[in-house]
Amino acid sequence: MAINDVTGQVVDAALKVHSTLGPGLLESAYRACLAYELRKRGFKVLTEVELPVVYDDIRIDLGYRVDLIVEDAVVVELKAVSKLAPVHEAQLLSYLKLGGYWAGLLINFHSARLKDGIKRMVN
Repeated sequence: MAINDVTGQVVDAALKVHSTLGPGLLESAYRACLAYELRKRGFKVLTEVELPVVYDDIRIDLGYRVDLIVEDAVVVELKAVSKLAPVHEAQLLSYLKLGGYWAGLLINFHSARLKDGIKRMVN
């Protein structure tokens, strides 16, 4: 499946989760529900994936965890904050770079209208 199709399905699933649950819950609740919704649609979804830093050919485990990886191709970083900040975008870009992924979605479930809290980024 093409990356654009995967990201489109992730956004659609996130919109469904948000319309059902609304804003105001913890990030972990949205992560579990979004993973469930995507799996229900037949997608391979990994959650809380450890992402090490490789520096000078040495793997350094620092506790970085990617919220979701869909179809081994799209990184999904979830937030439940009042407003996305540049540091959230930098975090997603770092995850893309460290993991060798091309596309990612930053989704803020605290937004009143979820479409205003979604940012698609590429490495």
